[in-house]
Amino acid sequence: MANEMMPPPVRRIVVDGAQPTVTAPLPAVDGQSAAVAAAPTAPRRAAKRPTHVFEKMRIEELSVAYANKLAVRQVSLPVRQGEVLALIGPSGCGKTTLLRAMNRLVDLTPSATRAGRITLDGVDVDALDDTDLRRRVGMVFQQPNPFPMTIFDNVAYGLRERGKRRPSRRALAPAVAETLQRANLYEEVKDNLAHPAMGISGGQQQRLCIARSLAVRPEVLLLDEPCSALDPLSTAAIEELIVELRSEVAIVIVTHNLQQAYRVADRVAFMYLGDLVEYGEADQVFGSPAAERTRQYVAGSFG
Repeated sequence: MANEMMPPPVRRIVVDGAQPTVTAPLPAVDGQSAAVAAAPTAPRRAAKRPTHVFEKMRIEELSVAYANKLAVRQVSLPVRQGEVLALIGPSGCGKTTLLRAMNRLVDLTPSATRAGRITLDGVDVDALDDTDLRRRVGMVFQQPNPFPMTIFDNVAYGLRERGKRRPSRRALAPAVAETLQRANLYEEVKDNLAHPAMGISGGQQQRLCIARSLAVRPEVLLLDEPCSALDPLSTAAIEELIVELRSEVAIVIVTHNLQQAYRVADRVAFMYLGDLVEYGEADQVFGSPAAERTRQYVAGSFG
């Protein structure tokens, strides 16, 4: 019995006294620094940026703290329809907190406090009803979260909630089909609309969640790492959808995947330890960053 209570033996790794090998820094490539040369080189998505681009939201001197610990510090950013804005930065830098503050989801955390101003079409979001705000500023989360109901009813849910009277399935059918088409999902599920949403693939579930958000005609769509749990083919489908949708809705995406940010984003905001370090065109942020910390991050020096 006593032997059973003894702790397991300690394994010790013996190393010699040799000094570690230090590699030389990467050489410049075509006159560029190693950081710039290492920036993402994946091709951009083919869809052209819409010619009509205008501001939908504005973040002004926003600070968010959890139990008096700052997670976001005096960040100011515009959010424009016709563009995809990517928030990049290492884990814990405040990206998701900033995203959740935009439709006041962060306010649901008891220890959270928020300062600064966020406007939607020039109106302070604090002056809007929270349900109306979250209809106008929709959010899709990291893990697909379809409702435990049919594919049809997932999309129809928001449509039913908007009306004063509960519309029939037949009345909703055209709107459901149109929304699934906007989400590039209709052709894949049109024969299975009465099947449970949990039975389709992860990539299809995520597009269904996007369709569910689109059904209520949002003006801004917030995406919190929407492809992190998906395979490459599903990721490509979501990325194509993001680029296509930006002409009709302002899109903000949080992503740790720098290649993805380069592929889909028109503008990029790099955050570090709650601060907005750099904001600009995707080509500029990845190709010739102004801040040294941005240069180090896009080169993979930390993350």
